Amino acid sequence: MNKTILHTEIQEFINSNLNSDISNLLLKGIHFEDIDSKTIIEQIEAKKRCEKKLPTWFNTENIYYPNKLNIEQTSSEITAKYKANLISGKSLIDLTGGFGVDTYHFSKKAESVTHCEVDTELSEIVKHNYQVLKAKNINCLNENGIDALKRIDKPFDWIYIDPSRRDNSKNKVFLLSDCAPNIKTFKDLFLKYAKNVMVKTSPLLDITATKQDLKHVKELHVVAVNNDVKELLWILEQNYKDDFLIKSVNITKSKNETFEFFYNEELSSPADYSKPLTYLYEPNSAILKAGAFNILSRKLNSFKLHKHSHLYTTEKPIDFPGRQFVIEKVIPFNKKEFAKKRITKANVTTRNFPLSVNEIRKKLKIKDGGNIYLFFTTDVNNSKIILLCSKAK
Repeated sequence: MNKTILHTEIQEFINSNLNSDISNLLLKGIHFEDIDSKTIIEQIEAKKRCEKKLPTWFNTENIYYPNKLNIEQTSSEITAKYKANLISGKSLIDLTGGFGVDTYHFSKKAESVTHCEVDTELSEIVKHNYQVLKAKNINCLNENGIDALKRIDKPFDWIYIDPSRRDNSKNKVFLLSDCAPNIKTFKDLFLKYAKNVMVKTSPLLDITATKQDLKHVKELHVVAVNNDVKELLWILEQNYKDDFLIKSVNITKSKNETFEFFYNEELSSPADYSKPLTYLYEPNSAILKAGAFNILSRKLNSFKLHKHSHLYTTEKPIDFPGRQFVIEKVIPFNKKEFAKKRITKANVTTRNFPLSVNEIRKKLKIKDGGNIYLFFTTDVNNSKIILLCSKAK
């Protein structure tokens, strides 16, 4: 960590060049004593990436930034705040602290928080930033989290761990056994030192298989931001053996779309089916990842169009966690029938349909955009249909 970066004139240069072309900056040359151009460029690139992802850091003076990879790997503040609202109690230890965004927001909810980071420079950077952010209840340890847990040898109310999803060659991985540390190996150690453990994993993981690997799962939170699933949060509790609760949340600017159910509820709940009615609903990505296919129909008094379509319909409008449409026409999937509608521009979606969106556009000569929404899907009678829809108000 080169503290020369924090000099006023260098900070002013960084801030005034956040939107500059990096190549042009290098061509012109960056001339400051005791620091090279590469280090300044790294600060500019890293800070720019934080503008929307980490606004607290971006809008605070004298923050020191790590390399771009650390910023890419860190949680956004949106998801960090969500995680923080899941914990309570006096103490928490973050075994894989990284840039410390999650730890910082945990410190708003717990009296004492410990940040573990094995990388010496990153640990130093985080400690400096916490001082700037006035986060006085965080203790930074430049130490492997597992080793720190064993050395401290005392209970915590919570353990948080976000295992690294990069292998030794910096390639992305997502299976629990490929991440570091291996949660399957150390889960008993975690539950020895804390009643509650929160594990963040890749959204690519299979829920059923991961539940079996982790054991003692009390809750699973499927977290999406603007319909993009960002992370799975597994809450483990000592000796917990009952059915676990799955909570899906899609965080948007206007509201949080939430839906929750117990894992075995989905397995034991048959869905109700119907032909297309007046309204059509497309579940958000968190719902789809959570696997709430049948229970969604039951709990929201809606009908599925087909077992594998995951589209829902009702006669009267309902509050639904996803996109909502009015069905204007139901058209058989037939080129001649579709041609009669004279539709040349539309938003196209497929669900349980043999053709891709691109294949449909090419086959039916449909340009992208406009106010018409076409859903190509399969109905309860296994017929291929097109739903011509408009956005519900």
